[in-house]
This record gives sequence, C-alpha cells and structure tokens, in this order.
Amino acid sequence: MIELATSSWTDVQEHVAAGGTLAILPFGALEQHGPHLPLSTDTLQADGLARRLAARFDAILMPPVPYGQTWDNAGFPGTVSLSAATTTAVCLDLVRAVTGFGITTTVIVNGDYGNRLPLHSAAQQLATESVDVIVLDYPGLIEAGDEVKETPWAAPGLCHADEIETSLVMALAPGTVRSDRMAASYPELPADFGMRPLRFDTLSPSGVFGDPRPATADKGQRLLMLLEQHSAAAVQRHLDALGGAVHPSASAPDLS
Repeated sequence: MIELATSSWTDVQEHVAAGGTLAILPFGALEQHGPHLPLSTDTLQADGLARRLAARFDAILMPPVPYGQTWDNAGFPGTVSLSAATTTAVCLDLVRAVTGFGITTTVIVNGDYGNRLPLHSAAQQLATESVDVIVLDYPGLIEAGDEVKETPWAAPGLCHADEIETSLVMALAPGTVRSDRMAASYPELPADFGMRPLRFDTLSPSGVFGDPRPATADKGQRLLMLLEQHSAAAVQRHLDALGGAVHPSASAPDLS
C-alpha cells in the first residue's frame, strides 16, 4: 500500500504502472458524538478501516474526507455539515481525479449514515461515465456488533456514541475519549423513526444513542477486525465479478 498524502508523484506513477490500480477513499464527517467522543469520530473510524483495507489489497490510500452530510446532527455545536449536493460533488471530483492518473476501481469507505445517499448518488453518476466505484457502508456491522457488544441497541442497527463507536475510538485514538463523561441514553424513538428526517437533538439531548460505558479498546480492535473481514470480502466479490486479480494478501478473508 502507499499513502497518497505522503507519496511523491513518481511513487504513484510507479505503483500504478506495477498494477496498483485500486484506491481506497475514506469518507467521514464532523459531527457530535455525545460529550465523550470527538467530533471527528466518523472520520477516525472510516480512515482506520480504510487503512486496513489498503494494506490488505496493496491499494492507494487517499486522505480521509473530514466533512459530510450530517443534517441530523446540525443542532449540536461543532457539527459542520455539507449539503447532499456538495457531498456528491466532492466525491465525484475526487474519484474522477484518481481515475485520471490510472486508478481503475475506487472503494469508498463511508463512515457516516448521512453520507449514504449522496455517495451512492455519486456512484450512480460515475457508473454512467464507465468509472468503477463501490461504496461500503460498514458491511457486517450488525453481526459484528451483536458478537462484541454487551449492551442493547438503541434501535436495530443504530449505533451513535454507544458501546460500538466508543470502543472503536478507544482502539483508534484513545486519547480523545472522555471516560468521565460517559452516560447511557436510550431515548424513546417515534414509531416512524428512520422513515422521515429527524434532528438528533430533538431525540437525545446528549446526542448519545445507547450505552458507551462498557466500551474497551480490546472490543474496538475486535470490531475493526470483523469489519475489515466483512469489507474485504465485499471488495473481493466486486473484483471477482470484474475478473480482476488482487494482491495475494487480500484473498480468502477469514470470517470465522
């Protein structure tokens, strides 16, 4: 793997010429994650997973995009949201740029739920241009969470500043976690939650959905391993469908 941010242009040229035509783009957000986690939580997580995938596939790792579409958290100070249109446009420009110097497949590691529609919209537009891109929205997250976490979900598949995200940040950036500020929050969610746009500050005053207190760095490492395995399997399925060869270390991800 090579990191785009720390490589020279000749490094990139040589890597692509040697067959390294896969790029990994982590796409994060700057949004609230309760009183105990940093605003960069989603970016940290996307970059952490992207690094593991880049190493596994001998890919080019792009710098993480630290902003995204996070309208639902805009009621909390510090949250900085892009519009959906801007998020889509940023993704389009970045993927087109790397395609221009020889990248044939770009894997987007999405770290925030609010980015899903804008990023998939970009992928659809790129497909009409015959540009190959896939978007990973943490495949296997529910299974990994059920295996590792001790506390119940605030809602099926909803993890926000809970045991899962807190464990991941403990593993990735332990100095940013404020353990003394952890508190559980299981707000009563409306019957149509997930069906209409809702601001999180109207549901949870703290911005927490779940219980972060049992989180540990060991759980975070286990979650990262499981997410890497599920994500690598998804990437490999895509590459197999294209009939492309990959780096040997990427083959046969262990999902045991």
